[in-house]
Amino acid sequence: MKKINNLIACLAVFGLIGTSCSDLEEFNGNERDITQEQLEVDFQHVGSKYKPIFESIYQYTPAWSYQLQQNLNADAYSGYMTPPRPFIAGANNTTYNLVSGWNNFIWSVPYSNVMNNATAISELTDTEFPTLNGVNLILKVAAMHRVSDVFGPIVYTNFGDLTNAGVYDSQENAYNAFFADLDTAVTNLMADIDSPKFAAFDLSYGGDYHNWVKLANSLRLRLAIRISAVDPALAKAEGEKALSQSEGLMAGNADGFFVNGSLDHPLTVIDNSWGDIRMNASMESILSGYSDGRIMSYFDESVDHPGQRKGIRNGLPLQAPFADELAQKAAYIGFSALNDGVKTPKVQLMTTSEVYFLKAEAALRGWSGAGTAQANYEMGITTSFEQHGVAGAAAYIADNTSVPANYVDPVNADNNATALSTITVAWNAGATNEEKLERIITQKWIAMFPEGQEAWSEFRRTGYPKIFPVVSNQSGGIVDTAIQIRRIPFVDSEKSTNASGVSTATGFLNGPDNAGTRLWWDTGSNF
Repeated sequence: MKKINNLIACLAVFGLIGTSCSDLEEFNGNERDITQEQLEVDFQHVGSKYKPIFESIYQYTPAWSYQLQQNLNADAYSGYMTPPRPFIAGANNTTYNLVSGWNNFIWSVPYSNVMNNATAISELTDTEFPTLNGVNLILKVAAMHRVSDVFGPIVYTNFGDLTNAGVYDSQENAYNAFFADLDTAVTNLMADIDSPKFAAFDLSYGGDYHNWVKLANSLRLRLAIRISAVDPALAKAEGEKALSQSEGLMAGNADGFFVNGSLDHPLTVIDNSWGDIRMNASMESILSGYSDGRIMSYFDESVDHPGQRKGIRNGLPLQAPFADELAQKAAYIGFSALNDGVKTPKVQLMTTSEVYFLKAEAALRGWSGAGTAQANYEMGITTSFEQHGVAGAAAYIADNTSVPANYVDPVNADNNATALSTITVAWNAGATNEEKLERIITQKWIAMFPEGQEAWSEFRRTGYPKIFPVVSNQSGGIVDTAIQIRRIPFVDSEKSTNASGVSTATGFLNGPDNAGTRLWWDTGSNF
């Protein structure tokens, strides 16, 4: 977090020394004088634009950018992680006293690094190299549905259009555009699926278009499930399209969507170097209650409480008897850090286990081609255990007695909490659909760790798993503590530069532009 202040200082220095735009252009110039023609020989004029897209679905470096883009919102709101330090004396995102300067990064990073590059790639490849544009469109959807799932309406179909610049799509229209872009991507890739053109630029699948089509199908199923309560007919049509496409879905762990970069995972810095993030109490409650072996792959043993994986309640204010933020941080920093196994340069964006849980819910909803809910549910657990090299999946799947555990805060008993769910792991064929869904989403939530954005979206959509509310709600009544935060308001940079667009976008919401308003797909019911 201290790096944020360094950024502000650097910006101030640039202002003081009077660096002009022309100076910066010269500084950033092409020192090797490579011509456009030379770049085009091996597609570098296109290929160089993919890397910033891969690395900005969330931004890996600098680490403070990821911290603001995702870690101090979705990673906490999902029930995965908690900062041990009550930033700004506890008046911060985690207590729903939203910091607008932090939240600007959720918007600015994908627009600067994803949409700008994706638009340029489409212009360069759409006609002559459609397979390259196919991958581009899949990446764009993978990045931008996350942005929509934070804010709701976004600028998507009109991005780059000089006539309609800044005109927002409703979330419903954005989702329709996501499905249309996936249609184009799959059509393009299937027409020349064994082409090697993308191999040099592919940070995920080594240029294998078969895997990219599987990813497109899996993303389509994710988005179809997301809208299953608000538009059941469209959800079913899109879901069954994903389930029936000839290349299929992700099936083995090797099919998962990871970015194989050369950069450290930003959590390495945030967790190890700064000590700014630790295990969330909801993770402790659920994983320890189930005696889930993955807990050891996800989190380290607590330094202060040997033999335990110890989490922190989300939304802690500055509490007595601590005089300041650093004193309170010192009391909690010895709780469980993240295990190095989740902080590798191979950054997880979508796992195959998630796909099995998507299929389980699709089966629960009666979609053709999904198989059975129980078989997919159990395969999702098995695949997750295999991904993390953990034994004992069969016994875990059969456990019909273990339930989430109560939480005890050894620093402050006022933060203790009774477990909110009595759901067990073992499938119960006689249960209601609501109970079956809670099982599916709870295990899906465990398996998606540490990808907090998708976990937060699924929690808002379904209400599962049942995670502890914030200790301190400082939203001034805007956010209901019981149902927790629903979205991030439109950011200041948009309000100041695109006021008319934000005004139109606000009209697309189901309420005011605040953190308590539900998104389009967030209906408050599941069936």
